[in-house]
Amino acid sequence: MKKLTSISALLAVLLSISISPLVAAQEGPTGLWKSIDDKTGKPKSLIRITEVGGELTGKIEKLFRDPDTDQNPKCDKCEGTNKAQPILGMTILTGLKKDGDEYNGGKILDPENGKLYSSKLSVTDNNKKLNVRGYIGMAFIGRSQVWIREQ
Repeated sequence: MKKLTSISALLAVLLSISISPLVAAQEGPTGLWKSIDDKTGKPKSLIRITEVGGELTGKIEKLFRDPDTDQNPKCDKCEGTNKAQPILGMTILTGLKKDGDEYNGGKILDPENGKLYSSKLSVTDNNKKLNVRGYIGMAFIGRSQVWIREQ
């Protein structure tokens, strides 16, 4: 009986070790997020946020578009390397670093107007929502969206 208890305890420890990276990934902003248009309230895209070297990056994985619109639009209003590039697969979040309960110091690209804004974000609602703010100069001059966790 002691041997069975020891094996059960060992399995429990091994299981918790193998699951802990999955749980940790869900505790912050990394993962897949559904962006919600702050004007219409409709889903716009799925964005995968990853962290490398302490910086967050977000890339568009899917677009939610009306059937009668271009399903693979290009960023015609973007400048530099993003000009005329497909929006699908485009990196729109860069350089965000942890600062207390928020991530600050990054940039966010709005592919609809091609403009690059300063950005900050924070995770809320038990890691199910992401408050994303894009702004010019000071954070109170800008626009916010709430993204919903998909994964």
